[in-house]
Amino acid sequence: MNIHAIRAIYAFEMARTRRTLMQSIVSPVISTSLYFVVFGAAIGSRIQQVDGVAYGAFIVPGLIMLSLLTQSISNASFGIYFPKFTGTIYELLSAPVSPLEIVLSYVGAAATKSMVLGLIILATAGFFVPLHIEHPLWMLLFLVLTSVTFSLVGFIIGLWADNFEKLQVVPLLIVTPLTFLGGSFYSIKMLPAFWQTVSLFNPVVYLVSGFRWCFLGQADVDVGTSLGMTLAFMLASLAVVGWIFKTGWRLKR
Repeated sequence: MNIHAIRAIYAFEMARTRRTLMQSIVSPVISTSLYFVVFGAAIGSRIQQVDGVAYGAFIVPGLIMLSLLTQSISNASFGIYFPKFTGTIYELLSAPVSPLEIVLSYVGAAATKSMVLGLIILATAGFFVPLHIEHPLWMLLFLVLTSVTFSLVGFIIGLWADNFEKLQVVPLLIVTPLTFLGGSFYSIKMLPAFWQTVSLFNPVVYLVSGFRWCFLGQADVDVGTSLGMTLAFMLASLAVVGWIFKTGWRLKR
């Protein structure tokens, strides 16, 4: 394995974050803080508790997950799309670097940036609501798995997209609505039975539920099921990435 190549690509992607600090870190943190202010004031005054937990503390896992999913996809998709846009991807593909090393570099950098952002948002949440993490090690595991999984999804989107507009289609029109409907701001147990069943077809429900369990010790879905679904989604994404490099789909267009 070409460790030097992995380090070089990884370092370049991390350096890009430092150059775009406002967009990469500051903007998502401010947006999440506004969610705390708006939802805490508007809804929290009417819904004091959910399952015995203060509403402000209840929505923390969902807000972190919302930023984690969108930023993981955004970081990874732009990271691999930019070499396609500039034409440097041909140099990358002809270099003595394996597909595995390319994926490790770009996905690893995107996942790292997302995890750092998630931890910053977690620290920021402490200024708005009292925080308690029931299972901190499990929380870190879910944080890592979710960041890696959706960075893989972003990597796939970056290879699929042929313009900058398409980079935003999936995060804005699919991931964000699924996150809002995935129990980020409410428990799906509050829904009628029919809509509870419908919600179980939303993959984000399992991510939010598992992550919330790490904080509160309670969840809408069994934590084992949540973990299994997250791993299955990650393996499916890896399979798609493997197929792309095997067939060369969208790599040289």
